[in-house]
Amino acid sequence: MEEKKLFLLDAYALIFRAYHAMKNSPRITSDGMNTSAIFGFVNTLEEVLRKEAPTHIAVCFDPAGKTFRHEMFPDYKAGREATPEDIKIAIPYIKDIIRAYGIPVVEVDGFEADDVIGTLAVKGQRAGFHTYIMSPDKDLSQLVGGLVRIYRPGYKGQPPEVRGEKEVCEVFGINRPSQVIDMLALMGDKVDNITGCPGVGEKTASKLILEFDSVENVIANTDRLKGALKEKIETHVDDILFSKKLATIRTDAPVELDEEAFARHPIDAESMRRIFE
Repeated sequence: MEEKKLFLLDAYALIFRAYHAMKNSPRITSDGMNTSAIFGFVNTLEEVLRKEAPTHIAVCFDPAGKTFRHEMFPDYKAGREATPEDIKIAIPYIKDIIRAYGIPVVEVDGFEADDVIGTLAVKGQRAGFHTYIMSPDKDLSQLVGGLVRIYRPGYKGQPPEVRGEKEVCEVFGINRPSQVIDMLALMGDKVDNITGCPGVGEKTASKLILEFDSVENVIANTDRLKGALKEKIETHVDDILFSKKLATIRTDAPVELDEEAFARHPIDAESMRRIFE
């Protein structure tokens, strides 16, 4: 029996990556439209379909507007630069291309793509799928385990990298992938404006989590810490616990794993030709 192989693509992370990779040699049409994001994303999608031959696939997008994390923390992602106009213009074309490939575009109001991916990964594993989360983002590593892996696309000629539990633990210096959440709770995440504990970097976070297993245990045992680190942790207990909440990817988003919709379908060549022309 053929192995069931589900690929879940983190759309915006891949689109931004494709766009920035071509910043020095952008693709511009004769009437001045920058198509770098479209070109780069389609190349990435083509490559994964050709090389990995998934039996099932979906592309997950962040919804327009705010998510439950913004309700918890209005400044969530506040430090991010505005999305380049070229990318905003490209998104509707990219969605049309994905649909012409016969691949579903999955988007859930109030939930980030990460939470949709997390939910589908859990459901995919239950249904016996070997599930690959395709994204360059580090926070999704917390979902790895069992049949779920991270698939980091190759960059500038490098081959793609697949990370299972062992690889995630080696990269972060932790004992199990779920501790990525504790790492982010301590060191924060500038990209998402998650505060963490000011002054605690990746090395210190890894050391603390290896010794105490979780941020809750670090906080309960600050008497075993010394000097400036003890003071930092004790001063920022609320920040650390709140950062852990923000960094935790939810796996209960209101989305179903529709095996029929996610299965590979023939390309709609007519639609594809029209879009590309």
